[in-house]
Amino acid sequence: MTRTADAEWNGDLKSGHGTMKTGSGALNGPYSFQSRMENGAGTNPEELIGAAHAGCFSMALAFALASAGHPAARVHTTARVNFGPSGGGFAISGIDLVTEAEVPGLDEAEFQKQAEDAKKNCPVSKALAATPITLTAKLL
Repeated sequence: MTRTADAEWNGDLKSGHGTMKTGSGALNGPYSFQSRMENGAGTNPEELIGAAHAGCFSMALAFALASAGHPAARVHTTARVNFGPSGGGFAISGIDLVTEAEVPGLDEAEFQKQAEDAKKNCPVSKALAATPITLTAKLL
């Protein structure tokens, strides 16, 4: 499988603007210096990385739980991508995954084990291995 996304940028960094879109058509939206470095309208690369990571981790955890005989009723994950100045430029300094899941009949210790395994084995976590990733997992 190969997935695609496109981005186009017009103009200089601060006054320019661009669009990002996914091959599936699920996303087709604007981005700008303001949406990345301030609180302007539009998306930004870090937000999209966060969405990809939250989605991948949620699926990995649901799969791990079901494989262990405890299918989840619901898994919700937020990914907080920390982005800012670093070494004369900018960098993603870490990603904080915060997840909660409804898993009938599962004890806390097993849930934490499954969540940590999902973090380690999620394909997006693997792709971002050079970035520190923390996990806070809550069993509901």
